[in-house]
Amino acid sequence: MKSTFFTFLSLFLLFACKKEIKTTSEDWQIVSENVQFKKDGNTFQLKSGKFDYTIPTSKLPFKNVILLNASLVGYFTELDLEGNIIGISSPEYVYSEKVHQLVKTGKIQNVGNEQKYNLEKIIALKPDAIFTNYIASFENTYDLIKKNGIEIIFLDEYLEQNPLNKTKYLLVFGKLFNNDKKAVSKVEDIQKRYDSLKIVAKRSANKPIVLANEMYGNQWFLPGGQSNLAQFILDANATYINAGNSETKAIPMSFEEVFVKGQKAEYWVNIGNHQNKKELLQINPNYTKLPVFNEGKLYTIDRKTQGKSNDYFESGVVRADVVLKDYIRIFHPELLPNYKLTYFKELK
Repeated sequence: MKSTFFTFLSLFLLFACKKEIKTTSEDWQIVSENVQFKKDGNTFQLKSGKFDYTIPTSKLPFKNVILLNASLVGYFTELDLEGNIIGISSPEYVYSEKVHQLVKTGKIQNVGNEQKYNLEKIIALKPDAIFTNYIASFENTYDLIKKNGIEIIFLDEYLEQNPLNKTKYLLVFGKLFNNDKKAVSKVEDIQKRYDSLKIVAKRSANKPIVLANEMYGNQWFLPGGQSNLAQFILDANATYINAGNSETKAIPMSFEEVFVKGQKAEYWVNIGNHQNKKELLQINPNYTKLPVFNEGKLYTIDRKTQGKSNDYFESGVVRADVVLKDYIRIFHPELLPNYKLTYFKELK
């Protein structure tokens, strides 16, 4: 009897613990391994990388914020939150025409750049929060801002290697700006289109071999096999020359190393801002030795540029579905014959 009792008690505690753990994990909405959030009573809790934030719900939704990097602008344009931006750094790197108009009318203030932020202006604007990528060398600047009672929220979307995880950052902004329904709807729509496009890409029996990026100085920074770009190429039903690599970061290689790996490449994508192949050769004449340069197809990512800005690094951060559609159109043009590229342009 005693043995039966302890057996029953053990089982009860086991299931009770399991239930408690399950409930706790469900409280957090997982965006990715880097970001998660939950509402806990009168506070909104956010985990982003190594940073934890506890924001009283009485301070939400945010009404006036400052952005210190252009890659986050895409989230605001997707949710029609441009009017909530009161300050931005380096506006010349922003593609959004609406943001530029707000800068021209003074509704959005230029708060400097990474070389020198205008701290006096930032503090005087009294934003509800500042959004930026975390840069360790700016720690002193961040401390000064925090000492003036301004919340700095670090969101490093560039660390996400799954394209749709970048899109899901919309959910964070939806919570912080009381725009949940729209954020959820946008994420669901983009994910649905992305998944449908993957199915379309699989219709092709051909999986062309792809080279990416270009030389900078004496090194070719080839994206790792677990990188965001490698995932796009895989989902577009193509073969990336560095797919066997286990890194998420770009791997510095010599021209000779890339030359060997890229012998069979049929496409060369994500080339920088060049107007033609002749201009590309001015950077490195050795490109003529690559078979893909002479016989393949080359694509830059500068179809949507304006001055120093490039929408591939703005709306393209959010619209994973559109970026994937571009890649499919490049690698399998017969599958999307009527679609015109959004971010990419063929280099001739």
